[in-house]
Amino acid sequence: MPERIALIGAGRVGGHLGRRLHKAGWPIVQVYSRTPDKAKSLAAQLGAGYTDDLNAITPDADLYILAVSDDAIGEVTGALRLPPDKLVVHTSGATPSDELHNRFARYGVFYPLQTFSADREPDFSTIPICLFAADTAGYDLLERLARSLGSPFYAVDDRQRFVLHVAAVFVNNFTNHLYQVGEDIAHSEQLSFDLLRPLILETAQKIQTASPAAMQTGPAIRGDAATVERHLAYLAARPEYAELYRMLTKGIKGEMG
Repeated sequence: MPERIALIGAGRVGGHLGRRLHKAGWPIVQVYSRTPDKAKSLAAQLGAGYTDDLNAITPDADLYILAVSDDAIGEVTGALRLPPDKLVVHTSGATPSDELHNRFARYGVFYPLQTFSADREPDFSTIPICLFAADTAGYDLLERLARSLGSPFYAVDDRQRFVLHVAAVFVNNFTNHLYQVGEDIAHSEQLSFDLLRPLILETAQKIQTASPAAMQTGPAIRGDAATVERHLAYLAARPEYAELYRMLTKGIKGEMG
């Protein structure tokens, strides 16, 4: 029988991970969320018990997965009272494993490097899982978990995982903010953002097989100063966008620092 799992957290990461683990045949014995309705709803999908009380977390699971926000990891670990042979892991990219080391003899990290949305079903076969465990048996279990999801997996230490998280903020969060800026600019002239979607998709497809540096296009990399100045003149009424444009143009031209 696979090891029994207690899932602590019923948000986007916890929900998607729990459903995929359940589908892969792992027994989820309990779901915790501080929001009772979330815990109950996810538990019903997984055939598990549920609780909204950290003091009621079962001691009978083999693996405890903390799929909670970074800010909540300390609160949760401080409240857990578990036998010393239990393996406790979190799913955070930015939080060091020391956050668990200070409380548990067996600890690790199971970090799916992906953005999760409530209304989109993720394809775990494309999601890299960053693994770390303090002991060999713990790592072996996390590797089995990743294999059962069909996910590519990598042994990644705390520093490497943190650096990946920094890089992920640039390629995901910051890039999405630029999409928002582009949408705002288009809408200000009654233009549909749909006009830009094919361009976004083509750029994303190009970098699947080549370095982003090799794929860079646009007036900044061409040295087209006249077009850059015309763009900045248009953005003069939105100084925050103009400043962002200047900074990114300098970056593309290699003039940062």
